[in-house]
Amino acid sequence: MIDAELRDRVQRTLEFEPSVNNLHIGVVAENGVVTLTGHVSTFAQKLAAEETVQRVKGVRGIAQEIEVRMAADKQLADDQIAARALSIIAWDSTIPGGKVQVSVHKGWVTLNGSVEWFYQREAAAHAVHKLSGVIGVSNLIEVAPSVHAGDIKRKIEEALLSSALVEANRVEVSVHDHKVVLSGRVNSWVERGAAERAAWAVPGVVEVQDKLAVG
Repeated sequence: MIDAELRDRVQRTLEFEPSVNNLHIGVVAENGVVTLTGHVSTFAQKLAAEETVQRVKGVRGIAQEIEVRMAADKQLADDQIAARALSIIAWDSTIPGGKVQVSVHKGWVTLNGSVEWFYQREAAAHAVHKLSGVIGVSNLIEVAPSVHAGDIKRKIEEALLSSALVEANRVEVSVHDHKVVLSGRVNSWVERGAAERAAWAVPGVVEVQDKLAVG
């Protein structure tokens, strides 16, 4: 696929994505790598734009350069954002109480703390993504597992085998100190994402290095 065709395909996909206002989003494609520029009104839209482009056939990489620009009447003080973030995290039953700390600087939210499961870490970030006034999120929450590392490799391989989206025989798994490395080759970004999610879903995983090639 030539770059012009890929750019047009990405632009059409963004145009028909209801969670994204693509009016001020620019798209450049070069050798399968798509660069997104411009601005959107919320951090949630910025994430949605990237996730949408990942699903487009032919995309080999994404450079995310979209800015979050909010209207003056939409901007909130940092202490207001922090209070709302703490409140929404407290309401999420999947996140252990008192384990996550929040700090905010000029609309950018930083999450700290320690949890036992990766999904708890992700749930905390997801909870604040859609809050008004947020322009970005740094998720520094640590995953401190209470399980041994010995069975992680076997469980990941079993998870890959059971996934309908992944050709498990093309994915190599290595584990050291609860850190997982995925290597090999997959057919699409969707398959790559499914393999990474399968690895993260296994108890005890604290880091996943996704070295899977697409194509």
